[in-house]
Amino acid sequence: MEVVLCITGSIAAIESIKLARELARNGIKVKCFMSDGACEIIHPYTMEFATGRSVVTKLTGKIEHVKYANSDLILVAPATANVISKFACKIADNPINTLLITAFGCKTPILMVPSMHDSMYMAIKENVETLIKKNITFVKPKMEEKKAKFPDIDDIILHALRELGSKDLEGKKVLVSAGATYEPIDQLRGITNRSSGKMGVEIAREAFIRGADVTLINGKLTADIPNVFNIIKVESVEEMRIAVLEHVNKYDIFISAAAVSDFLPEKRENKISSGEDITLNLKKAPKIIGEVKKINPKIFLVGFKAEYNISRDELVESARRRAKEFNIDLMVANDVAIEGAGFGSDKNQVILIDDEVIDVPLSFKKEVAGRIMDRIIKKF
Repeated sequence: MEVVLCITGSIAAIESIKLARELARNGIKVKCFMSDGACEIIHPYTMEFATGRSVVTKLTGKIEHVKYANSDLILVAPATANVISKFACKIADNPINTLLITAFGCKTPILMVPSMHDSMYMAIKENVETLIKKNITFVKPKMEEKKAKFPDIDDIILHALRELGSKDLEGKKVLVSAGATYEPIDQLRGITNRSSGKMGVEIAREAFIRGADVTLINGKLTADIPNVFNIIKVESVEEMRIAVLEHVNKYDIFISAAAVSDFLPEKRENKISSGEDITLNLKKAPKIIGEVKKINPKIFLVGFKAEYNISRDELVESARRRAKEFNIDLMVANDVAIEGAGFGSDKNQVILIDDEVIDVPLSFKKEVAGRIMDRIIKKF
């Protein structure tokens, strides 16, 4: 895959070095175009070092705007008000805008990453909307300190991978739950679990890359959430239940990866004194996943089943019982006692269970998420 990275004259051009390197880490070849303004902020040699390829700063007899117009993606990062507005009006008075117009005519995907003062961003809103109507994709800037700031590199990478990907979930709506719930005992204390939410977030990322409209319902987690999803934050089992049941009827796929508490304590109104022994009464929590198909019978439902230190056959049988009980289409089962695959780790070892049983060896959760999504797409 080849991406043409176009750098324009915003101070955010300094971030383009990191962006180019991160694209390369994802196996993407990068060719760089730089405007005159960008060259005044960072030297072209910097981008030549970052990409390993010469930088285009002017058009020559090699007709660079034609040569690279059929690349897999044109990524303009940062995109100034100048380049956006000229592109909206189809003005070709510099190498980058000439490339953009040529690429647009070739139907090459174009991804814009605006970066400017917020007043400028608002002033060119009409031009942005014009381009969006013509299927040009924009990464939302971070609106801070009266500026439309350069987004996180990770967000840009996710958008680029989405543009470059298979789009086998394009037009589909995917709901993912992730993280742990928290149930208060009193005003200061509560019970929770050790889920980091990493697996759920990786699944949401993978669904986004494959073209889905993704909503993430998250409890307590330690994983970083990219700013590319619709996000619903919850804390308790009841808040998670309400969020899932309110939204599940609008979605094609629900992946229930959250570690929802199995038990609820009786909450005390005041702080419990630490000077005496107490007994906590726990009652069984409702199984949210068991209500999903009653609301949306057509949804593709994915459940997770975590056990501790049991045999593979016992794990598969436990997952099958859960699938049968709640009409689950795909179960993802794992034993958290396996070394390297426990709570909070970056890796996982799972078994996928539907009409077949598929073992996924210990792998990074990003890779596991890919295997889960492959199975969903095959069975959906």
